[in-house]
Amino acid sequence: MPQGNRTTISEFLLLGLSNQAEQQKLLFVLFLGMYLVTVVGNGLIILAIGLDSCLHTPMYLFLANLSFADISSISTSVPKMLMNIQTKTQSISYGSCITQMYFSIVFVVIDNFLLGVMAYDRFVAICHPLNYVTIMQPRLCVLLTVIPWVLSNTVALTHTLLLLPLLFCDSNSLPHFFCDLAPLLKLSCSDSRINELVLFFLGSSVVTFPSALIFFSYVCIVRVVLRISSTEGKRKAFSTCGSHLTVVLLFYGTIVGVYFFPSSTHPDDGDKIGAVLFTVVTPMMNPFIYSLRNKDMKGALRKLISRKRFLPLMC
Repeated sequence: MPQGNRTTISEFLLLGLSNQAEQQKLLFVLFLGMYLVTVVGNGLIILAIGLDSCLHTPMYLFLANLSFADISSISTSVPKMLMNIQTKTQSISYGSCITQMYFSIVFVVIDNFLLGVMAYDRFVAICHPLNYVTIMQPRLCVLLTVIPWVLSNTVALTHTLLLLPLLFCDSNSLPHFFCDLAPLLKLSCSDSRINELVLFFLGSSVVTFPSALIFFSYVCIVRVVLRISSTEGKRKAFSTCGSHLTVVLLFYGTIVGVYFFPSSTHPDDGDKIGAVLFTVVTPMMNPFIYSLRNKDMKGALRKLISRKRFLPLMC
């Protein structure tokens, strides 16, 4: 690209999910509703876990972190999208775009790692129940909570530092509803082969290691449960990890559906669908899955809603 055609981009234009004016009101109502449901649902889970002493266990510590990550994930993209629809503007500054991209990476990656950590917790609880308290000590729980946050920020920082030197030439229009890494790389007029290679390597690692841990954990869990003679014992064992397994299937099912079977006719639409599923739909579904399938969480939420004051809940 000749030097004369290179310009400094001060802002990007987010083209959103649709360019048809009549669909904007529907999108606004739909995404506002999903945003409120996600924030309220995950917020209630965090509050219930914090106030109910019965839920002060490793599994619910990890769940509280997952709920916080889900609130943060949807908050990186949807409020800006809603504001753009309401004000009928599409612009986002360069700095805000990079910041949005950074945090969107952080919270999608943290979901991956936390699901792996939660699978390990269920593995210890079911396969080594007598040693659970000894193995899952507070120090290890803190470590298993902090490491995913450190790794996810490291991944996001790597992508951000590699993106900053790239130049953006004539076009500043992103066919997306938020600043995602892949559309930004496509928009750049610089050589982004290193970025794409790092994206493939880190992306594969982020998916492979947690999914391998989840697979190994559930293989061991199934083997142990099948040895239980009573049907009631098997049901109780599976019920302790039913909610987590449902979330895992939803999360990784999205990855398989969007990225392993992409649409060849509308690849940009596939990216948007994948982003909506990861950043909006999955965070919204998690509170329903954990509140409907988990007896302890259902009971804690019922006690929390019925109380007039937010005081600690006792077992």
